[in-house]
Amino acid sequence: MIETTEAHAPLVQRLAREFGATWVDETSVADWSAGGGDRVVLLAGDPVRFPEGVDVAAVLPELMKSFPNRFRIAVVPRDSEDAVAKRYGSQRWPTLLFFRDGQYVTAIAGMQDWDVYLSGVAAALAMPPSRPPTIGIPVVSQTGGSSCH
Repeated sequence: MIETTEAHAPLVQRLAREFGATWVDETSVADWSAGGGDRVVLLAGDPVRFPEGVDVAAVLPELMKSFPNRFRIAVVPRDSEDAVAKRYGSQRWPTLLFFRDGQYVTAIAGMQDWDVYLSGVAAALAMPPSRPPTIGIPVVSQTGGSSCH
């Protein structure tokens, strides 16, 4: 079990305490996301550098109410966020990562207006799984260059 610390903003801790969020890290996120159905992971970021992460933590329970019983949630400890973000190609804080039956679906990055969240979550819950985005390193084979021309 992952322990919370003072590094976690109170509203992030509240997600686990009051809304059933599971603490996951780079070693447990894949197993947790494979638990069945739609799953959402919050990468909140450092609350000092990225105060929007606290805002997203406050909005997430409201999204759960707007989409009742549609998804379960998890939060990532501060010291594991970089590893989880890298694994799923997330480059912005905060981010909501969407999974279905263990497969990556999409992400919603940053704090959004309510209507944008509603349409974004509805779209995420309707779209098929996809590959996580890469970090932009060109693929090079032994026989060809990295150019597409």
